[in-house]
Amino acid sequence: MSNITAQMVKELRERTGAGMMECKKSLIECGGEIDAAVELMRKAGHAKADKKSSRIAAEGVIKFVIKDDKKLAAMLEINCETDFAAKDVNFLEFVNEISNMSLESYNGNLDEFNQAKNSSGKTIEEMRLDLVSKVGENVKIRRIQIIKNDGAHIGHYMHGTKIGVAITLEKENADLAKDICMHIAAMKPIALDSNDLSPDDLEKERDIFLAQAKESGKPEEIIQKMVDGKIKKYISGVTLVDQPFVKDNEITIQELLVKHNNSIKLFYRLEVGEGIEKKDENFADEVMAQINK
Repeated sequence: MSNITAQMVKELRERTGAGMMECKKSLIECGGEIDAAVELMRKAGHAKADKKSSRIAAEGVIKFVIKDDKKLAAMLEINCETDFAAKDVNFLEFVNEISNMSLESYNGNLDEFNQAKNSSGKTIEEMRLDLVSKVGENVKIRRIQIIKNDGAHIGHYMHGTKIGVAITLEKENADLAKDICMHIAAMKPIALDSNDLSPDDLEKERDIFLAQAKESGKPEEIIQKMVDGKIKKYISGVTLVDQPFVKDNEITIQELLVKHNNSIKLFYRLEVGEGIEKKDENFADEVMAQINK
């Protein structure tokens, strides 16, 4: 076997835009012949696929899957660049296969999961590269959340393919689970209760409210009461159990749970593209900027 040098891998990467390990693998298979490696990678569809990996992928789908015995579920966000690609049959087949594989192979480490193999012996990363070549867009498995019932009831709600919610209730109640999941989808709570809120985040909010209250010029004791009131309102707005129920704002989620003699153990809410900074391109402005140079 020819000695594969770093310079050879570098040259192949520059010519194909593929990943380092893929280049090294191809060079080994081709006995160090760079032209042959390029041809091999073109046939495999990996050449130039990796060049798309730096492009922002903020569209895509949320997928929920659950085992037949209802003891284990998974919710995934898989991204692509456009909504058009998110509806492509090849993309959706990839999403379905990866989702089912996550129930068996995902251990909390995405890098390790990407090396898991399907029934045909292909790794997930190889499948992803194949898909990139087919749809012509960057594709990314962004996050996977595994939900175990641990004796509880798993409920979920999908708002199309863009928002997914999963919860576990102490006692099985499908209608209650669906109602609360729909509430979570609409109201976007960030924590189950006040105990789950970050003390640092609360302190930051308090500092902001304090600065705002001081602008009123009122006495210190009044200012503190104003801040305490705003903190209480903030907590009730972002913690699930303290939020007014979206279908009946006369009661909170906690009161709804008490009514049904139930409790929530945990919840997850995923929304496609949340937290991803999208590049806002205005091509008309770009053209005018060039004209005015």
